[in-house]
Amino acid sequence: MTSWLAVEGGPRPAEIVPLSRVSSECDSKAARSPAAAPLILVLGFGNVLLSDDGAGVQVVERLRSELGADAADFVDAGTLSFSLLPYIEATDSMLMVDAADINGAPGTIGLFEGAAMDEFLSSARRRTVHEVGLIDLLDMARLRDCLPQRRALLCIQPNRIDWSETLSAAVANAVPEAVREGAALLQRWRNT
Repeated sequence: MTSWLAVEGGPRPAEIVPLSRVSSECDSKAARSPAAAPLILVLGFGNVLLSDDGAGVQVVERLRSELGADAADFVDAGTLSFSLLPYIEATDSMLMVDAADINGAPGTIGLFEGAAMDEFLSSARRRTVHEVGLIDLLDMARLRDCLPQRRALLCIQPNRIDWSETLSAAVANAVPEAVREGAALLQRWRNT
């Protein structure tokens, strides 16, 4: 059974997916039967105590609520940890959601898939507070030949990142559209 997983930032009101359920080796992908639905991992990055930095976590919470816990493995990735590597290695499809500087007005949404995501994250300019750790995490999966074939980064341009549990108005207003875009992407992945 898939459910919300709190990696950092405290427990969430749902069953925790035990790490023992997720293999740290890529063979878990190959071991699944070809008829089995591909595993989809949805990671929400951010600190919910730092206003718009928590947008990724809030979008993932809404996706889980709207799509149901069985639609994917929904993970509160918090502010990133290398303990996420086994989850990334065990999936075929990964959607990451975060607040990021995409050179837009606050609340602007960006979706980067595959090579476009890799290019966005590896640009010379840091675009997300969690980018350095995220790049390292993806490189670790790449070195082990376990990088998910389908991967995407869904971003919301933050307005402010300071001590507050409340999103700015622009980002809060963008959350429903980000949820729609994320749900549409997950549906497309399930259908292909």
